[in-house]
Amino acid sequence: MSSYNKNLVFTAACIGMCFFGISMITLGSVLPSLTTKLGLDNLQATALVTFLPLGLLGGSLLFGPIVDRFGHKALLLLSCLVVLLGLEGIAFFTSIPLLQLSIIGIGLGGGILNGETNALVADISDEAEKGSRLSLLGAFYGIGALGIPVLLSFLSGYYSFEIILQGTGVVMLAGILFCLGVRFPAPKQPQGFPIKEGLGLLKESSLLLLSFILFFQSGIEGVCNNWTTLYLGQTTNIPENRALMALTCMVAGLTVARLLLVVLFKKIKQETVLRASLITAAIGFALLTFSPDFARAAIGMVLVGAGLASTFPVILSIVGSQYASLSGTAFSVALVIALIGQTLLNSLTGIISQGYSIVVYPYMMIVSLLIMLLLFKRSLK
Repeated sequence: MSSYNKNLVFTAACIGMCFFGISMITLGSVLPSLTTKLGLDNLQATALVTFLPLGLLGGSLLFGPIVDRFGHKALLLLSCLVVLLGLEGIAFFTSIPLLQLSIIGIGLGGGILNGETNALVADISDEAEKGSRLSLLGAFYGIGALGIPVLLSFLSGYYSFEIILQGTGVVMLAGILFCLGVRFPAPKQPQGFPIKEGLGLLKESSLLLLSFILFFQSGIEGVCNNWTTLYLGQTTNIPENRALMALTCMVAGLTVARLLLVVLFKKIKQETVLRASLITAAIGFALLTFSPDFARAAIGMVLVGAGLASTFPVILSIVGSQYASLSGTAFSVALVIALIGQTLLNSLTGIISQGYSIVVYPYMMIVSLLIMLLLFKRSLK
C-alpha cells in the first residue's frame, strides 16, 4: 500500500466536502437572478432545478465501485473540476440546454464528492476517531453551503452574481491544485470491479436498516430546506426575509454542532449522542408548532440543525466499520437510499400539505424522527 499523509488526505477530503456544500446551495441562491436575466417563467425555472437531484443520484450511484476499484484521487479531482465547470457554466451560459448540462454537472460532481469524501475519511480513520473526523468533515459542508449565500448577500450590491461566481471559481481552482499534490490511499479492490460483492450488499439487512435511518434524515433535511419558509410565511406573521434567516439558522446550527461533535464523540458514546440529537431536533420542530415569532422560530431551527448534525457521521461511521473492505460501494448504497428518501418525503409533504394544510409539516418531521429512533434501536440489536 502506498504511504500517504493522513492529515493532508483529510484536508483534501474537507476541500471536496466544501465543494459539495457549494454545489447544493449555489443554484437556489442564484436562481432568482438567473430567472430575471433569462426571462424564465416558473415552469422553466422548475425544469432547471430538477436536473440537480438527477445529477446527485447519478453521482451517488457511480462513486462507490469506482473508488473501490481505482482509488480516490482521480475521481475526487475530476468531481471537483466538474463542479467548478458547472458553476462557471451558470455564470457564462445563456443557452438553456447548456445551463441544464451545467446543473447536471454540479449535481453529478456533488453526489460523487458527498459519498467519496465520507468514504475516504472513514478509510483513513482509526475506529476511535472515525466519528469525530466524519463530524469535522460534515462541518465543511456547512462552510461551503453558507459561503455562497453570504458572498451574494454582501457583494451583490457591488458585483453581479456572474462576477461573484467567477471569483469563487478562482478560489475553488486553488483547492483543486492543492489536492493534485496530495498522495492518496491505494485502491481496495485493484484486481477488478467488485460487482458480485457489491450486489451482495443489497441483501445485508444491517446495511439496509442503517440506510433507512439516512432515508429519513435526508428527507427531513430536504423538507426543511424546501418547506420551512413557506410554512412560516403561511402560519405566522414573520416576513419572508426573516423566514429565510430562520432557515439559515438551521444550517448554522448544524455546522456548529458538527464542530462540537468532534469533542463530544471522544467523551460520549456515539449511540447516546445520536439519541439525544434526534430528541433535540424534535424539540426544535415542536417550537414551530406554536405559531412562533421570529426569535422562537430561529431558536427552533437552530435546535433542528444541531439535532440533525450527528446522524450522518454516526451512521456512516458504523457503515464504514462494518463494511471496510467495500466501504465505497456500501456508502453508495446508503447514500442512494438517502437521496430517495429526500425525494419521497418532499413529495409526500407536498401532497399532504395540498390535501390538508402546511400546518402538518412540523408534525410529519417529528414522526419521522421517532421512526429514526426506533430504527436505530433496532440496528443496535
